[in-house]
Amino acid sequence: MAFEDKTLQCVECGTDFIFEAGEQEYFAMKGFTNEPRRCPTCRAARRAASGGYDRGPRQMYPAVCAQCGQDTMVPFLPRGDRPVYCSDCFSQIGGRR
Repeated sequence: MAFEDKTLQCVECGTDFIFEAGEQEYFAMKGFTNEPRRCPTCRAARRAASGGYDRGPRQMYPAVCAQCGQDTMVPFLPRGDRPVYCSDCFSQIGGRR
């Protein structure tokens, strides 16, 4: 399928922008069926306003390693029904249980 640059109008700011052939190919490869409705500037502003790709620092929770007893911090709230491991012990047991 041959892609050609298209001129689209942004629903946010009303300016015309080019939906390039390379972008169209990328959208098709990803399985996206809709064309972008916002220009790159408005897309970036919307992404930044909603937290975007950078979600900031991760919430960490205190825990005690079930194998070595060391105090550690984990990126999930331990429920108590499953063991929690420090990063060293987690690596030693193969990362999965």
